[in-house]
Amino acid sequence: MSALFPVWPQLGAADGAGPTALQGLRILDLSRVLSGPFATMGLADLGADVIKVEAPGSGDDTRHWGPPFLGGESAYFLSVNRNKRSIAVDLKDPDGLAAVRALATQADVLVENFRPGVAGRLGLGYEELSRLNPRLVYASISGFGQTGPDAHLPGYDAIAQARSGLMSVTGEADGPPLRVGIASADLAAGLWTMVGVLAALLERQSSGKGQWVDVALLDAQASLLTYVAGSHFATGEIPRRYGAAHPTIAPYQDFRTADSSVMVAVGNDRLFMRFATVLGLGRLVTDERFRTNADRMENKAALIDIVSAQMLTKSSAEWMDLLLQAGIPASVINTVDQVMVDPQLLARRMIVEAEHRAAGRIRMMACPVKLSRTPARLLLSPPVLGEHTAEVLAG
Repeated sequence: MSALFPVWPQLGAADGAGPTALQGLRILDLSRVLSGPFATMGLADLGADVIKVEAPGSGDDTRHWGPPFLGGESAYFLSVNRNKRSIAVDLKDPDGLAAVRALATQADVLVENFRPGVAGRLGLGYEELSRLNPRLVYASISGFGQTGPDAHLPGYDAIAQARSGLMSVTGEADGPPLRVGIASADLAAGLWTMVGVLAALLERQSSGKGQWVDVALLDAQASLLTYVAGSHFATGEIPRRYGAAHPTIAPYQDFRTADSSVMVAVGNDRLFMRFATVLGLGRLVTDERFRTNADRMENKAALIDIVSAQMLTKSSAEWMDLLLQAGIPASVINTVDQVMVDPQLLARRMIVEAEHRAAGRIRMMACPVKLSRTPARLLLSPPVLGEHTAEVLAG
């Protein structure tokens, strides 16, 4: 693999030493698939000691999601489970359950994403564990939350995207509703879980007590509607699909060029003046139909027709040079392989490599939080199943 990608140090490496933001924090991770593992990986990157509890023989569901596999390890699993120690424990076995309960008494945080009620039936619910460890911050992620008429329903990312309204505003105006290309509900729930856990830990410093952090995929996804919901509240109108365009700003969308496409974000009147000049359409600046953003939205169809025709006269590279020189926010629409060699992402150390016990050298997306004194570190590659069972339980 290319030397362009920094190799993060492994555990014990001299250049991996130094303080981390969450040093000394222990997290017991009973979650699987994406929302919980994404949350605990973020906390682990920032220095928490995360112990991932997996079922012997099978482990996290995503260990089997593929292809692709690297050295027998699922690329999906590898993407969200670095910096964790894996223990293989059967929660249905009395000894295994006792071991996990003992770990919970020593943990600062527990994260689980069972269906509501399952953890309690296993003897690992919030009420029981908080009696054993009153300082425990206990985070539950579920499809619909721990309360409400539908709390019992199974929850998956696609269902949350559909029910939250996100799919209704995703896709082309004349096309069907579409699921977002990533598991946005799962990932949003993971991010909100991180926020909830850190908030509860901060509050614990004054109260000395833990609490229950309850995050639902539906809530997390719906919370991202923000200005879309705000528009509906203000007008009563039902938001619709706009493709790559913006519902309240113009021109703010993709345009075909002579050879591909370019995305532009002309976010204010000053930028529009520059944009029109760069395109050789200076007449648009004084056209009453396009003087303000409100005018441009009212006459959007006419504006887009004029701009679209002009954008076809040059290649994407030619337009990008002109637009960026003029300070117009613009980008080509990259494919994933192009993203992975983006000079800006490389400079920000957002793609990194690490050595994995079974898969060899692997590449991963890095932690996007850049702390000046206590930076995120990769001290452990994603674990093989049960890799740290003896080490953790002996301790």
